[in-house]
Amino acid sequence: MLSPNSVTRQITDQICLAKAFVVIAKESSNLQFAWELSAQIRNSQVLLSNTATRRMPLTVGESESAIRDMAFLLYQAQQLHYDSSTMLMRLRAKIQTLEEQMSSAGEKSSKYGQIAAEEVPKSLYCLGVRLTTEWYGNPNLQKKLRERKQMDAKLKDNSLYHFCIFSDNILASSVVVNSTALNSKNPGKIVFHLVTDEINYAAMKAWFTLNSFRGVTVEVQKFEDFKWLNASYAPVLKQLQDSGTQSYYFSGHNDDGQTPIKFRNPKYLSMLNHLRFYIPEVYPALKKVVFLDDDIVVQKDLSGLFSIDLKGNVNGAVETCMETFHRYHRYLNYSHPLIRAHFDPDACGWAFGMNVFDLVEWRKRNVTGIYHYWQERNVDRTLWKLGTLPPGLLTFYGLTEALDPSWHVLGLGYTNVDPQLIEKGAVLHFNGNSKPWLKIGIEKYKPLWEKYVDYSHPLLQQCNFH
Repeated sequence: MLSPNSVTRQITDQICLAKAFVVIAKESSNLQFAWELSAQIRNSQVLLSNTATRRMPLTVGESESAIRDMAFLLYQAQQLHYDSSTMLMRLRAKIQTLEEQMSSAGEKSSKYGQIAAEEVPKSLYCLGVRLTTEWYGNPNLQKKLRERKQMDAKLKDNSLYHFCIFSDNILASSVVVNSTALNSKNPGKIVFHLVTDEINYAAMKAWFTLNSFRGVTVEVQKFEDFKWLNASYAPVLKQLQDSGTQSYYFSGHNDDGQTPIKFRNPKYLSMLNHLRFYIPEVYPALKKVVFLDDDIVVQKDLSGLFSIDLKGNVNGAVETCMETFHRYHRYLNYSHPLIRAHFDPDACGWAFGMNVFDLVEWRKRNVTGIYHYWQERNVDRTLWKLGTLPPGLLTFYGLTEALDPSWHVLGLGYTNVDPQLIEKGAVLHFNGNSKPWLKIGIEKYKPLWEKYVDYSHPLLQQCNFH
């Protein structure tokens, strides 16, 4: 078998080459020739099998016919340009075609997934309309809210546990409040500060007036009422109102479609998304708050967050640099001299979604001013492109205290998460496009969120929530 002159080795080499030509013949639609090659391959394999059975070497005389017949077919293959160089060229072309198809499919999947994530489900839209109608058509509801004003003192009491949410999603905000209340050891000490927009303001007030959450206090405001929040003070507001910025996020026409669709999500035009950088202005009387995104669910008591020593830092957050792509260089443009000069590319990233903010230190260090500085230098989007995390990484650089990872478990909206991490997690974050209230939500994680939704509620039934 090892001898170069061995007829057994010669037949084996012929079989290998013939198998490659069979593939090329089939791709060239030459099925008759592919059949002839396959038949001769079987004949040669039978000859080798019989030889192995008798345990005697194959002689030249026995193999002559098989070698000659196969050699003739291989010669034909060469005449048909089925040589090695042709085979390699065709394989390269095939690989390139497959790569193009994969790229196209990936782009379509990303685009359709983004569109699905941005759409407001009919049931959520229905709920907003019905609640707005209820608010303006039911004087008793507004009277009930006025009677609750006696709890205003709680809104400024720094001995209580203050949480803030900035959202236009009624049901998602309700799940955050409800899950926090149900898992709290002392819900009467919890105060939720909810800020929404003008469109959803009446509906939000109606929902949180109609429903109670184990004694939790809920305040609802709309950001349009913040007189200090104007374009002359907040550079991001001026940028959001710019027609070029709006065109970029909604159509991407400014860069010939070169920017991935995820960078052009219109949600980044919402002031609710940027309000997290103005928390001390929104709540001037408070000293410490826990910021929560609306796509989280709470499954542990969170009172322990308020006793964590941030060691003079402003932001308490869970770090995400267990993988290299969650370091600063993943989010920022290090070809820009400003970024290169001020920030370590290997600095550890962290997550928004569950953050402890020391507002006393925030005001002392003028953190909002730092945010304004970087926002003004990113008018042309050359420092970063996507969302609020990159400016957050710049703003809180050197001002962030790492929290135990069990406080905030991420990834339930786009990937598989270790079941043990989920079980231990205090806050589960459905970051990503697959939100649990959407049809594209990851099915195995939906029950973690849905158990805090009362589907028997009359309004939810009227709007076909299920």
